[in-house]
Amino acid sequence: MVQLYNLHPFGSQEVVPCKLEPERFCGGGRDALFVAAGCKVEAFAVAGRGLCQPRCAFSTLGRVLRLAYSEAGDYLVAIEEKNKATFLRAYVNWRSKRTENSRVCIRMVGHDVEAPFSETFRDQMSIVEMPLSEAPLCLSCCPVKGDLLVGCTNKLVLFSLKYQIINEEFSILDFERSLIIHIDNITPVEISFCIGYVAVMSDLEVLILKLESDPKNGESVNHHPRKTSNPVKLSEDISNETLQLESDDFVICQKPMELLGEKSKQSGIAVTLESTGLADEKIKYFHVQHLLYRRFAPDISSCVLSDDIKLHSLQLLPIYQTGSLTSERKHSSQEKELLSLFCFFSLPHVGYLYMVVKSVELMSVYQYPEKSQQAVLTPQFLHVITSNNLQCYTVRCSAAAAREEDPYVDTTLKACPPVSMDVCALRIQLFIGLKAICHFKNHIILLTKADPETIPERRESPKRLLSRKGTSVNLKTPPVAEAGWNLYIVNTISPVQLYKEMVDYSNAYKTAKTQSCIHLLSEAHLLVRAALMDASQLEPGEKAELLEAFKESCGHLGDCYSRLDTQYSHLALPYYKMSGLSMAEVLARVDWALEDGAQKYERGLIFYVNHSLYENLDEELSEELAAKVVQMFYVAEPKQLPHILCSPSMKNIDPLTAISYLRKLDTSGFSSVLVTLTKAAVALKMRDLDMHRNEMKSHSEMKLVCGFILEPRLLIQQRKGQIVPTEFAVQLKETQPGLLVASVLGLQKNNKIGIEEADSFFKVLCGKDEDTIPQLLVDFWEAQLVACLPDVVLQELFFKLTSQYIWRLSKRQPPDTTPLRTSEDLVRSLICGPSFDIASIIPFLEPLSEDTVAGLSVHVLCRTRLEEYERCIDRLLERCPEAVIPYANHELKEENRTLWWKKLLPELCQRIKCGGEKYQLYLSSLKETLSVVAVELQLRDFLNVLPEDGTAAFFLPYLLYCSRKKSLT
Repeated sequence: MVQLYNLHPFGSQEVVPCKLEPERFCGGGRDALFVAAGCKVEAFAVAGRGLCQPRCAFSTLGRVLRLAYSEAGDYLVAIEEKNKATFLRAYVNWRSKRTENSRVCIRMVGHDVEAPFSETFRDQMSIVEMPLSEAPLCLSCCPVKGDLLVGCTNKLVLFSLKYQIINEEFSILDFERSLIIHIDNITPVEISFCIGYVAVMSDLEVLILKLESDPKNGESVNHHPRKTSNPVKLSEDISNETLQLESDDFVICQKPMELLGEKSKQSGIAVTLESTGLADEKIKYFHVQHLLYRRFAPDISSCVLSDDIKLHSLQLLPIYQTGSLTSERKHSSQEKELLSLFCFFSLPHVGYLYMVVKSVELMSVYQYPEKSQQAVLTPQFLHVITSNNLQCYTVRCSAAAAREEDPYVDTTLKACPPVSMDVCALRIQLFIGLKAICHFKNHIILLTKADPETIPERRESPKRLLSRKGTSVNLKTPPVAEAGWNLYIVNTISPVQLYKEMVDYSNAYKTAKTQSCIHLLSEAHLLVRAALMDASQLEPGEKAELLEAFKESCGHLGDCYSRLDTQYSHLALPYYKMSGLSMAEVLARVDWALEDGAQKYERGLIFYVNHSLYENLDEELSEELAAKVVQMFYVAEPKQLPHILCSPSMKNIDPLTAISYLRKLDTSGFSSVLVTLTKAAVALKMRDLDMHRNEMKSHSEMKLVCGFILEPRLLIQQRKGQIVPTEFAVQLKETQPGLLVASVLGLQKNNKIGIEEADSFFKVLCGKDEDTIPQLLVDFWEAQLVACLPDVVLQELFFKLTSQYIWRLSKRQPPDTTPLRTSEDLVRSLICGPSFDIASIIPFLEPLSEDTVAGLSVHVLCRTRLEEYERCIDRLLERCPEAVIPYANHELKEENRTLWWKKLLPELCQRIKCGGEKYQLYLSSLKETLSVVAVELQLRDFLNVLPEDGTAAFFLPYLLYCSRKKSLT
């Protein structure tokens, strides 16, 4: 369906001062307009407001049949006819032609220029002749690279744009015939070429191909003249047998067909490549990817078949990467990176627009109220001419390209009107006798002629229209020029001006709250978005104005979706975000008036405000706006009210107002632990500690923890990217630290807070700097350990706790508050536990002195975990001999049992000899050691480990036990 608006996209109108009736014309680049008539081409300079001034004129070899301009290379190419023969010629450096009689250099494509003549090319127009083995029928220039594609019967020839470097300051533009694309069973009427994408159109068929430069599986390129080809097998409905049935007595009508992607290979059109370029060419095309094939059937509803039911206006439209709507990146032809590509073609009464990059899909279908003659597609509009009307339709290219460019479109962050939105006609402008149209920049060039009779450029018998076999193109000479013609330049108005008109027009639908308002504002949004994407067409200073209009359009769309009850009401959020409006500014745009005595709040506004309050925006609403928000949620979504009141943006809400609404929730039967906690938080704000305590007593600690998990902002808020403990958290720290730690632990378990955030929260809460660890944070770490958090954080947790314990021991620093856990809670948790990587803590032991019992214990425990038992025995004998035997009984087992007699026994004997104040401790330890050794060793082995200088009476009891041990056994 096409909607019609009576807007004014067309502005001023100028007449091109050409001398003869134009037969062909084209425009492009900054200001170039070319008009061909007879054997002459006139070039005009078109200023910004459509003022057209003659620039130069030059003669052609014959009458111009096709004409095209390439911005890349700044050259004009033409198919010319003389004496019933056609020629392909490119006009280079045409801007240097001062007068019609100025000298012109003619050279053959690919021929090196001789040195003595090279400098003469600097100030001369050159004509490059490009001979072809077959007559050229149509042509197309790549808008990015300037390569030229020429269509002949059953083949396309690609001429790559290149430069002959004469010296460091001067080079000559030239072409190289690099590739021939053989396309069997189709004769091109129009072609379009863009960065390797090829669109070919016959009278009733369209084929879109992509030339691939990466060698991979596909249709390979032949590097020699083609002798044989491997055409794709014809599909059943167009088999060779069927095609051979055509005769003077039969007319074969082929069925309409649309094949997308790889399926388009089933079209029956064989495509092969033949490379003709040099071996050192930078880019070579190796195979072909089929993208689209579409065939239409002629209208046979009447007995007489009309020969003008043909396709026309084939065009590939590229949209380039822009980076972002606010990017300052400038795009030159060398920097352009293709973002998306669109293909348009049309029948007399309907036009088709396809997207062909990444995915091939039909985007829009245009139904014309009258029979069309020609159309041109731009990033912003589709312009169509009928015999007496210039029509302007909206396009969806910018909507499709936006989704290709930005992955965040269609999220809560960004939005864009859908590609599937109905197209609309902005204007149908009356022009008498329209014959042809072209477009460049913001100029539409129109040829009008009063005489309605015209001889079609392509005319053939009705039979030949019906099968591909007989298609042909007969480029006839136009009739003798007649009076009554004009060539107009119609300037489209600036996007911002048209945008403002569309916004004003939308106000007619605003009070009615209809979808038409959204549709028109969406059109205005896409208009501005398309203009920003087409950055090369922007005048200086226009981009800033467009960006402002873009934000304003987002605000208008946000207003629509917030006040209209539609299934897309959620779009109010991303559009308001893109508008740059603050939440207060958005709420100020809301009509708070009562309807029929009761206030109604739409889903879009509720969704936007709710989501914005959840985002912890650094914006505080005024007391008045906060009260309106509370009223709105109490009416529309009362369950969200506790969450809303916990938002930092609602800081200025009157506590009495908040309490009154929360109590209404209780009286209406809506009661939960979350309501209780919210009331307790508001009570703190009111300094009513009795109310606070009463609310906290109404639920068990476990339920209170669950309430904090439901709404973490009761304890923790973020402002300007910083963690801020709430007044509630400060109160819990003083009165119920256990509940506070358990609640934060619950938040971490439920992924409501990260590990680093939790650590920062406790440091800020306890008023400690970054390097100081408060006991409450240690309590939290210990709670994490007891709660058995996943192994991912276990080692880090071990490290933090152990290093903190060691620091306290080394500094002899007691905890700043009473620990929540006792030593019994943490038994076998840290150094003794098998999961801890003890090597990571060794470097932190250096400042920990062994002079204290705690320090010595830590050192011995760590060294024991590293299996340094002998070192540990030495340390204990030196500093705490009374602990040697308990240590040995605990650690010297199994494979370490030999240390009893190899290490401990000799050491004790040696120290006893030295005497000293620890003599009795060493002696007692030696007796314990001998008791163990006597049990473990045989008599002979026992004798061998005893010291030779010992007293026999001392060792005799142990020897007797060892000798009797075997008989007792």
